[in-house]
Amino acid sequence: MKTLGLIGGTSWESTVDYYRRLNEGVRERMGGLHSCRLILSSVDFAGFAERMSAGDWETVGERLVAEARLLARAGADAILIGSNTMHKAAERIAASVEVPVLDIRDACGRALTVAGSRRPLLLGTRYTMADDFFSGYLRDRFAVEAIVPSQADQALIDRVIFDELCKGVVTAASRDAYLGVLARSPEADGIIFGCTEIGMLLDPESCGKPVFDNLRLHVAAALTFALGNV
Repeated sequence: MKTLGLIGGTSWESTVDYYRRLNEGVRERMGGLHSCRLILSSVDFAGFAERMSAGDWETVGERLVAEARLLARAGADAILIGSNTMHKAAERIAASVEVPVLDIRDACGRALTVAGSRRPLLLGTRYTMADDFFSGYLRDRFAVEAIVPSQADQALIDRVIFDELCKGVVTAASRDAYLGVLARSPEADGIIFGCTEIGMLLDPESCGKPVFDNLRLHVAAALTFALGNV
């Protein structure tokens, strides 16, 4: 089994889900008392959120590079960035370490391709929806034209993520509001959970269309790397 290095804490609510799913996946594949070989570096998200809000992605990137290097020195065979938004710095991180970075966008793009989804709705933080680092990656590498919600809906989605989900708050009102966003995008042929906390709020079965939960897809790709065909 290869050792995974996870940059977590952004937010820790989803990092817990990464840890649980990685270990469950190893147990399912290997049985017995097997668990995931994992090195976790969990950051203090408050400082990151402050820099992101200020548009200071240079500092965000520097801090993520430092975390990736720390994990590589500790013996990680590959790096996972446990956040969709933080993949804004993925290329910079990948260039800074000698071990592979398992990109969440690749996991998403491969799943979309297999499913034949070409016009999925991308949900995530305002950075993920409004910037091009995610949708542009899908377009250029997988010929997928992701749809993003209206600016008003982007503000709603982002507020729920930062003010509620990242703090462990899940409400029926916010769930209904998210389902309303989906209803206002009838042209979409799938739904991307492009924030690792969205799975806390939405049940894929309630979405009415194929769901691509990037956290789960990322975990599956990491398990394939760590275990091969086991």
